Amino acid sequence: MGILDIEVWGKDNKKHEERLGTCKVDISALPLKQANCLELPLDSCLGALLMLVTLTPCAGVSVSDLCVCPLADPSERKQITQRYCLQNSLKDVKDVGILQVKVLKAADLLAADFSGKSDPFCLLELGNDRLQTHTVYKNLNPEWNKVFTFPIKDIHDVLEVTVFDEDGDKPPDFLGKVAIPLLSIRDGQPNCYVLKNKDLEQAFKGVIYLEMDLIYNPVKASIRTFTPREKRFVEDSRKLSKKILSRDVDRVKRITMAIWNTMQFLKSCFQWESTLRSTIAFAHLKEEPPLSMKCTLFSGDIGPSL
Repeated sequence: MGILDIEVWGKDNKKHEERLGTCKVDISALPLKQANCLELPLDSCLGALLMLVTLTPCAGVSVSDLCVCPLADPSERKQITQRYCLQNSLKDVKDVGILQVKVLKAADLLAADFSGKSDPFCLLELGNDRLQTHTVYKNLNPEWNKVFTFPIKDIHDVLEVTVFDEDGDKPPDFLGKVAIPLLSIRDGQPNCYVLKNKDLEQAFKGVIYLEMDLIYNPVKASIRTFTPREKRFVEDSRKLSKKILSRDVDRVKRITMAIWNTMQFLKSCFQWESTLRSTIAFAHLKEEPPLSMKCTLFSGDIGPSL
């Protein structure tokens, strides 16, 4: 409930960006659960920004730095624990619990750019809730140090953590993924997870460090077990992968170099740069019979062959 800072940027291409203007919105002055139509004049330039702002309280979902970790505060942790105690089992049955995930860092990631680096960011998904870190540019060992908080609707859900390479306006490149069932989480213990491929069948390249805390009501979790699971909405992200393009470019380079070396070898033979090598090469050619000697001669109505 503070001040929302807004910046408007103009982008000509990937290399040139220009800030056109700024404006501010006092969130505390806006009513809750109501669409607010605002026309905000931009500072330092002509024009205004027309926008709709709706404030809706959202329990449990948040992003913060390590220094303001919600469950690190003893009073707040006690309050959350009290909310999910057995005495409150029949209050708001759909609110099963809360999950806090600390995304610390990753190491030895795949280089997705031609420069040998990547621009990694991390996407966390729990059901239909999605949160992501900022991007660390030109780094294969990024440190995010962010804390994510999710509401738990089904204790049998699986937390999916995916690392991507930012690619400007294009869809991001996949760098690895891990899937962690909620029931397998051990509270407050930092863990190192090996990144896997999209199907989670084979190890990919790199590792990611996570620390998780899980607080939930077992009675609510049991009741939710017998209700239909929430429908999962998945985006289709078909795209041209830079990794595949880079691999194909390397193949073309190797084939081109092989052809070039062969041509240089033949050229050196005809120019007698090495007498021994040219003699052996031409002697080998003389041993091969001419093409006309290998052809079978036919007679009769068909006529002689060439």
